[in-house]
Amino acid sequence: MLQELRVENLLLIERAELELGPGLNVLTGETGAGKTVLAHALDLLLGGRARGGIVRPGAAEAYVEGSFELPPQLYTERGELLAADAEEIVLARRVSADGRTRAYVNGRSAAVADLRRLGESLLAFYGQHEHRKLTLAAAQLEILDRFCGHEQAVRRRACAAAYHELQVLRAELEELRELAAARERELDLLEHELAEIEDAAPGEGELERLQADRERLRSLDALRAAAGLGVQALAPDTPDALGATALLAGAAARLDVIAGVDPELDALAARCRALQIEADDVAGELGRYGEGLEAEEGALESVEERLATLERLLRKYGGTLEAVLEHAEQARARRAQLLGVAVALERGSAALATAQAALDTHVEALHAARASAAPRLARAVCEQLAALAMPDASFEVKLTPREPGPSGAEGVELLIAANPGVAPGPLREIASGGELSRIMLALTTVSDFASTARAPAARGRRTTAKQAASQATLVFDEVDAGIGGHTARVVGERLHELASGRQVLCITHLPQIASLADRHFSVVKDTTAKPTRTEVLRLGERDVVAELVRMLGAPEDDVSARRHARELRKAA
Repeated sequence: MLQELRVENLLLIERAELELGPGLNVLTGETGAGKTVLAHALDLLLGGRARGGIVRPGAAEAYVEGSFELPPQLYTERGELLAADAEEIVLARRVSADGRTRAYVNGRSAAVADLRRLGESLLAFYGQHEHRKLTLAAAQLEILDRFCGHEQAVRRRACAAAYHELQVLRAELEELRELAAARERELDLLEHELAEIEDAAPGEGELERLQADRERLRSLDALRAAAGLGVQALAPDTPDALGATALLAGAAARLDVIAGVDPELDALAARCRALQIEADDVAGELGRYGEGLEAEEGALESVEERLATLERLLRKYGGTLEAVLEHAEQARARRAQLLGVAVALERGSAALATAQAALDTHVEALHAARASAAPRLARAVCEQLAALAMPDASFEVKLTPREPGPSGAEGVELLIAANPGVAPGPLREIASGGELSRIMLALTTVSDFASTARAPAARGRRTTAKQAASQATLVFDEVDAGIGGHTARVVGERLHELASGRQVLCITHLPQIASLADRHFSVVKDTTAKPTRTEVLRLGERDVVAELVRMLGAPEDDVSARRHARELRKAA
């Protein structure tokens, strides 16, 4: 049950607090006073989208908060979204002037999706245009399935999952068939590419090594000449020529003459001897290097040919040896896939047949439940319509076969004839606005009572008042559109009956309905304030009569109208 609704800076409402109670709570007010603002506030609590411009001019943000009794079906949320000892649930929503929103559950930040999930168990909202949805095929299917009970929702989820799996398998099988069609041609291409790469057998770092070898082979003469000149400079092979090694040896000998006198000079002499030894060693290495610069016949041509092979692979398969090797791995994987197409096709066909059989089973279960429930729903709605001043109306629920889909293999069409002797026709073509309002109320009542009756039946005991009160609060936003007179009174009595043992919140413009309220709130617009603001007032009995007089369209001092208003209240 919604215990309290608090609204701040939402459109015309600067601040409003409504303490609601069990039974029928009504909100009334002049057209344009802001009654639907409260409906929008409740929609925000349910996770609805915040439309632009809803923040009151001059305010930084709008705030909506609803305090609910914690229903038994949400005890499982304790420890997750709610404290372990929570006895109530408070949903809240902030909407900043720039359109950003934040959601809260019991004072803690939450996702808007959390509000939606919790709100489904707390409020059932029927907006002022809700009855128009009755003309939509999808909505009519939902109505019948809701009447079938909770098990039907389980069946629909299972059917949707089976349909999704079937679609995935169909797509995979179609892909396999396309593969099979192009299999031989693609296999030939893959075999050619793999053979080309595997025959070349490129190695990691091979390209860089070959490029270095090519540069060396192209420069053999220059390298040999440089090595020879280096040897001649260090240790010439002519007796009368002095090289660097001989000069270093002479320098060391002259320094050795006076060895032992000055340690610093002795150190320098040692360095000269070391340089002479190093020069001798370098001369020997250069000689051996020059003698070793001999290339086999055709070595350069062989390297050039190998480089050409690798560069051709690079151009065809990716620009680097790593890319070539990766392409080869992908080609092997693709070849294995193509070679396994026949087996995969067989397995895919078997899996598709199994999935189709599973979908058929779920579709049949949905159909059986709908076929059983359709006449029961029609009879129950006719009974409700008779009580709503449509005693001669006939109502039918027609099932039409269609291609199996996620919601089954039939469409639902609600048919009605408002007068005897007339063949029933589709709601969208036959029913007027007022009739649609009553049909929606009849369907709501039937679905509500049916769900209440089914739950305890499974446990073998009757529904108690406490159990009924634990059901979601029903909110009707001008469900009485298009009706008046005696019919309005009948609709009000049905709303009052629906509120027996539970909470109903109704925004109405009809005195016949407002007079039946257990709690009455009036929405009043103050145009003297700048900017204009709306207040929500809970009415005492004296004020209720005055509000009914206003709703009857009479002056406040109209004695006859006041007497009529008192009679309406007395009849409640």
